[in-house]
Parts: sequence; structure tokens; C-alpha cells
Amino acid sequence: MLFSILLFIVGFAALVIGAHFLVNGASSLAKRLAVPEIVIGLTVVAFGTSTPELVVNVFASLRGFNDIVFGNVIGSNIFNILFILGVSGLIFPLSVQRNTVWKEIPFSLLAVLVLFIAVNDRGIFGAGDDILSLVDGVILLFIFFVFLVYVFFISKVRSTDSFVVDVYPVGKTALFLAFGFAGLFVGGKLVVDNAVLIARQCGVSDKLIALTIIAAGTSLPELATSSVAAFKKRPDIAVGNIVGSNIFNIFFILGVSTLVRSTSYDPVLNIDFLVLTIATLLLFFTMFTGRKHRLDRWEACLFVIGYGCYLTYLLYRK
Repeated sequence: MLFSILLFIVGFAALVIGAHFLVNGASSLAKRLAVPEIVIGLTVVAFGTSTPELVVNVFASLRGFNDIVFGNVIGSNIFNILFILGVSGLIFPLSVQRNTVWKEIPFSLLAVLVLFIAVNDRGIFGAGDDILSLVDGVILLFIFFVFLVYVFFISKVRSTDSFVVDVYPVGKTALFLAFGFAGLFVGGKLVVDNAVLIARQCGVSDKLIALTIIAAGTSLPELATSSVAAFKKRPDIAVGNIVGSNIFNIFFILGVSTLVRSTSYDPVLNIDFLVLTIATLLLFFTMFTGRKHRLDRWEACLFVIGYGCYLTYLLYRK
């Protein structure tokens, strides 16, 4: 048991370190290829903060751990909004651009609703099984492509944020990329394998482990990025990182997961879908309470309390 916990922690550390090396190496390579910094920030950096979720989901799909595939994404998205934005908003109130309020937050809500329809085949379409199929995955990836096109166009006209990119020698860049991919591969396998072992030994479900420990662990890069951005009073990065990550998690990560294997869905997770929907709606409506287009500290406090209530429910449900 203790050895499994140790390997689980080592796996998370390898995921975070691997993502760090991958982002640095990929950013350096992109800069060498004359890619604008804002595009690097909106693509390479955003992708890098979500690579732990991606790698864990790919390994879980390969091993047939369906509850981890869905629990990791749904749990991460809930953690992102309620806990990470809550903590970031407590550090400094987060002002949000009009475009984010009226386009990107609703797009993240659309992602939740599309996924809910895609996996509830029996309840909605009267099918025999609830499953996220290859066709569903292709649809998710297509919508993600549409989102990328949108990001490409707004990067030209909206953002003034500068992403500082270090350019390394070719050999060092290649080494960073190699270390990054190796760390993600080793870390993802350790996390998935030992999470299942811990769940079995503790007598709890894979769902509980995925929705809590794995979800929070794979969201550590987002937590670090948004917290630092809030401390530096750069709310666009703090909020954009979370909203973009939630969209990325559903459309891209689950889309890729279906390319590995179609995944059966447990309707018990519909309650967690409801929590995610409420959290996303709360994020939208808090833009109009208190100071307009801003997440105030008292609202951020409610987010953190809400996440605590959700954790209590999960422990009760097991």
C-alpha cells in the first residue's frame, strides 16, 4: 500500500516535471520557427498545462479503465473552476474581458452539454449502451478544431499579453523535448496503475480516485499557472488558462481517448456532470454580480466552499 502511494506520488512528479520540460522545449522550437509569442501562449503553453490529463487518459483508455477516463476529465474541470479560480480570485480579484464572458465561458458550457448528450445514449437516444464511440470522438475533435480557428483569429486582434520564451540551442531543445515526453510517459503509467491499486486496497471506486486525487494532481500545472498569474495581476491568463483547459479537456483529450478505444460510460457520473454544469453557470453569472465582468473575492470564497461541499458528497457517495 505505502509502496503504491509512493509510486503514485513519483508518477505525479514525473508528469509535472515532464510537462515543464515539454513546454520549454516546444516553446523554444516554436520560437526558432518564428511562431509569434501570443500563438505560443495560446497553443503550446495551454497544451502543456493539460498534457498530464491527456497522458493519464490515454493510458487509462489503453488499460480499459473507463471510470478514470471520464472521472479525470470531469473532476479536473470541476477542480479548475471551483478550486483553482477560487484560490486565484482570493489572491486577487479576476477581471474578465467581454469576449471571455460572452464567448469562451459559454463555449466551455457547450462542451459540457455536447459531452453529456454524447455519453447518455440510453437515456437520450434509447440505445443499448452508454458509450463514447469513435464517431463521438471525431465530432469532439472537429469542434475542438473550430475552437482553435477562433483562438487563432482572436490572437491577432485581442491579446496584448507577452509570453516570455527562452530560445535554447538545438541540442538542449531536443533534450528538453525528450525528457518531457519520457517524464509524461513514465508518470502517466505510474499514476494510472497505482491509482487503481490504491483504490482496490482501500475498497473505494476508481471513480472516487479519478474525480479527486487524479483530477487534482493532473491539474497542478493549471493551479500553478493561474495562481502566479493572479499574484502578478494578469487575470486574462489566470481565467483564460482555466476556461481554455476545460474546453481542451473535453473536446481534445476525450476525443483522443476515443481514438485509442471506445469508452463505456457510467450514468452515476451524471451527478458530477450536473456539478460541472452548475460550476460553469456560476462562473458566468458571477460576471454580473458585484463588479461587472469580475470574480470578486467573496465570490471566489464561495467557489472554494462549493468545492469543499462537492468533496464531502463524493466521500459520502464513495
